[in-house]
Amino acid sequence: MRRRELDSRLLILVTLALVAFGLVMVYSATSAAAAVGGKNPNYYLERQGIYGTLGILVMIVAQRWDYRRLKVLGPTLLVIALALLVAVLVIGPPVNGARRWISFGPAVFQPSEFAKLALAVWAAAYLSRKRAPRTLKELWKPIGATTCVVAALLVLEPDLGTTIAVGLMLVGILVVSGTPGRVIGAALGIAAVAGFAAIWVKPYSRARFFAFLHPARDAAGSGYQILQAEIGMGSGHIFGVGLGQGVQKIFYLPEAHTDMMLANIGEELGLVGVTAVIGAYALFAYAGFDIAMRCSDPFGKRLAAGLTVLVAGQAAINILAVMGSAPLTGIPLPFLSYGGSSLVVLLAGVGILLNIAHRGGTAAASVPDRSRGNGRTRAAGTRGGRGVDGARSTGDVRRVAGSGRSAARS
Repeated sequence: MRRRELDSRLLILVTLALVAFGLVMVYSATSAAAAVGGKNPNYYLERQGIYGTLGILVMIVAQRWDYRRLKVLGPTLLVIALALLVAVLVIGPPVNGARRWISFGPAVFQPSEFAKLALAVWAAAYLSRKRAPRTLKELWKPIGATTCVVAALLVLEPDLGTTIAVGLMLVGILVVSGTPGRVIGAALGIAAVAGFAAIWVKPYSRARFFAFLHPARDAAGSGYQILQAEIGMGSGHIFGVGLGQGVQKIFYLPEAHTDMMLANIGEELGLVGVTAVIGAYALFAYAGFDIAMRCSDPFGKRLAAGLTVLVAGQAAINILAVMGSAPLTGIPLPFLSYGGSSLVVLLAGVGILLNIAHRGGTAAASVPDRSRGNGRTRAAGTRGGRGVDGARSTGDVRRVAGSGRSAARS
């Protein structure tokens, strides 16, 4: 079995396993509270099942549709994403003080999820044609400026979690592109200062962001969710209290089916369940990065890296936040947390990764062309434009053969 086939099968297996496990845990996290409140206990399971089916269909289409066509569609996708981000601020209904969703009848769509994918495609396409940024000035135009526009629209919703996820994704693409670490580090420093400033001006956001340092100081306020998550994780011990037997999800742990899904898993399935989830994400990251590193197409390599970081990065931040080692940012657990837009977009990204694994190795090999002076690539071959087949003329072959005969006579 070839390495690409192994990566593809591993990616499919891990993804479908996480989606199926997510359906089970969404039902476990929501059915008891719904039954106690006299509501339909299957409501969230049914909706997540519909979105999961739709996402798998999208994944199959993305797997079969040549990903290289996305390179041309990158700017169009980015413009659509920006338009949707503006639209949600105008027509999106406020939910818990945020405008993040657009309703289409019974369906609800979150534009920020589509914006992640659109920005990844556009950035990968741009950096596959241009030399990797070597200074902050080169990084600013247009990658930095465009990212700042997207981030500003996300902060206005507000949606800090997606803003962080977008930043991590771009870092992954820039690293694969060859951007120096000092440039990426300086850009992250500037982004961190801007992010802290945006958080500091809002007292509620400031208290919630820094609550992980001392959650017990405000156990009934900003630290409540973190403390309840820690109680749930600690109650599970090694093997958990049993699937569906947790009590924290019943009116104790806020957002048990979304941001705090890992706490519910820890309570019901214990350390074994949490370790299995972390291991699944580690396998996903391994397969995704291996696909990226083995891809000979510059666009496919950058896009695969960005999509892999998008999943692995969100998982890492969510896990650290639930364990109390990082601030709560609202980032859900990929494939496991309840959320239709996130699930469909992530499965579309997996389909593109599988497509890259299948077609990325068939792209024409390219090597750095230092004679151009701009770091861009040229098709593999010899200098002078003769190509591989024309590297040696008939006379060259005869001279080599003649030298061999002369050596034999001597």
